[in-house]
Amino acid sequence: MIAILKKELNSFFSTPIGYLVIAVFLVINGLFLWIFEGDFNILNAGFADLNSFFFLAPWIFMFLIPAITMKTFSDEYNTGTIEILKTKPISNWEIIIGKYIASLLLIVIAIIPTLTYVYSISNLGNPIGNFDLGSLLGSYFGLLFLASAYTTIGLFASTLSNNQIVAFIIAVCISFLFFYGFEAMSSLFGNFDYTIQSFGMNEHFKSISRGVIDTRDLIYFISITIFFLVITKLKLTRE
Repeated sequence: MIAILKKELNSFFSTPIGYLVIAVFLVINGLFLWIFEGDFNILNAGFADLNSFFFLAPWIFMFLIPAITMKTFSDEYNTGTIEILKTKPISNWEIIIGKYIASLLLIVIAIIPTLTYVYSISNLGNPIGNFDLGSLLGSYFGLLFLASAYTTIGLFASTLSNNQIVAFIIAVCISFLFFYGFEAMSSLFGNFDYTIQSFGMNEHFKSISRGVIDTRDLIYFISITIFFLVITKLKLTRE
């Protein structure tokens, strides 16, 4: 597994992919939060918080993470190296977990520089340091759980096609369905609207972002992550 992890990280940072992902994430957030006029601009909000960032980040990740994961297996299928990989003394689980951790680490590296936003809102507060730490920590934890779920969805999508663009589109569609699709459809189910919403990641992400870690939210994200890892393993085993 360590060998796969190192191989994937090296593939990210020996090419522009890793640096581009980090740069795109930071530039898009920076422009919307600090430069562009509008509802997302923190300086124009009148109060010091990062709600705008935690609203934008899941939508940016919905496209950025599939862009990272689209080559994890599809490229192996396309070049034929998947057969060579399977002959190595490593299990399918080690291959999957190695690729999963490498992709997630890249996202974590992209998130780390946003901690400077925390310093900024701390100094913008009146008095200085006046912000909701519990909500902030909860939001960051929620973002990590969300990134984990998106990553496993991307890995699974990558096993469905040897075309990276197709894998990207599939991952974006599945991610959209789980993040916002259930919430969008909930109004069609009358009294069961909240039940339908609870199948969506956005509902649980918003719950964690309030600063209260509910075990139901943790179980939900862990279940989504495990589910897509398992079906990725099943798909890989059948090849």
